[in-house]
Amino acid sequence: MLSPGPAQAQKRIPKLPGYDQCPLGYVNDLKQHCNSPIYYEVKPTYGKPCDSGWMNIGAGYCKKKTLGIF
Repeated sequence: MLSPGPAQAQKRIPKLPGYDQCPLGYVNDLKQHCNSPIYYEVKPTYGKPCDSGWMNIGAGYCKKKTLGIF
């Protein structure tokens, strides 16, 4: 089973169990990962709301807001 670690800037993240799609900003590699041309600081939601300063990008992930926006 995949278990993502703490938040860090990542271009490649694992698909979380129960999700077939990738979060906003990431492209499905048709395997078990999602890829992005940009480093985003992301962390799994574990089914809970995102912390303050973070936004939900779908597929079980939150992304850290930069400059108070995206």
